[in-house]
Amino acid sequence: MSEENINENAEDQAKTEEQTNEAPAQETGEAAAEQSQEQKELTPEEKIAALEKEIADLKTQALYKAAENDNWRKRMMQQKDEAVAYANASLLGDLLDSLDNFDRTLDAAKDAKDAKSIADGIKMINKSLVKMLEDKYGLVSYGKEGDEFNPDEHEAIGRQEDEKAKKETLAQVYLKGYKLKDKVIRHAKVMVKVPKA
Repeated sequence: MSEENINENAEDQAKTEEQTNEAPAQETGEAAAEQSQEQKELTPEEKIAALEKEIADLKTQALYKAAENDNWRKRMMQQKDEAVAYANASLLGDLLDSLDNFDRTLDAAKDAKDAKSIADGIKMINKSLVKMLEDKYGLVSYGKEGDEFNPDEHEAIGRQEDEKAKKETLAQVYLKGYKLKDKVIRHAKVMVKVPKA
């Protein structure tokens, strides 16, 4: 073979390889162009179908979110109901000690010959109960004779005039009032001493 033939064969082979390499690139570019052209040229029916599918997907998502919110709301309501139902469990547990002490006092009263020992036992129970309610729960009693009358805290059962009185004061306390922290939970029932007119 001559040198010219070898060179021609090499050139032909190089051209063939170039054409082979260019063919896939051209095919890929042509396929992409065809796809974009197809997307641009959707028929009205195809557009409607695509939009309906999108709407259906959005509806499904909205229903899922609504169900999720509803389940969350139900869980919160259940937790709130449980909290309210068992809110007094701690207080009642603390009161059980006092109830047990009353039971013991009643048992001891059967054999007691001295009423003073029974009274002392009841006073002790009362004192421990009051201390527990004050220290642990912030319950405070109020209303003593001589205190100034306050209609926000006291409920006047009656009024009596007194020449010595300069302002309305408590003459007698029939039932003590109670506050839980700063909120009145039971008004004191009192007789009020008022200045003579």
